[in-house]
Amino acid sequence: MRVYMDVCCYSRPFDDLTQSRVYLEAEAVLSIMSRCESEEWVLLSSGAIDFEISMIPDAELQEKINALYLTASEHHNITNELVDRAKEFHARGLGDFDSLHIAIAESAKADIMLTTDDKLYKRVQKSNAKIKVANPVTWLMEVTNDE
Repeated sequence: MRVYMDVCCYSRPFDDLTQSRVYLEAEAVLSIMSRCESEEWVLLSSGAIDFEISMIPDAELQEKINALYLTASEHHNITNELVDRAKEFHARGLGDFDSLHIAIAESAKADIMLTTDDKLYKRVQKSNAKIKVANPVTWLMEVTNDE
């Protein structure tokens, strides 16, 4: 399984876990990362994620997220072709980083792109993306249902 997570997912374990949804998403992200760490699945990284994490103003949070991000085992750089594809998503109402993440996940042949961003999820459903996008909780329940 090839998994691409946006920065919202990497950040989730460090959010306010007193909210049930946030807690469940954090646990799902950590469970997915555990499977990637054990090499059962492949966690993909990218230049877009690198840059977005580097922009986090809280140095301590940035360090914690980077520690999780080290689990990624396959890196994908931003190319002109990816920027062109991202522009197509941007024209359909997706944000700059979201557009890049989707383009990279497609190009990297990810099986899934995970996000905790409901707006992104809804907008991708209306785009011409060739990648499945899902919430980590929902997706993890689907793929582990037979275990």
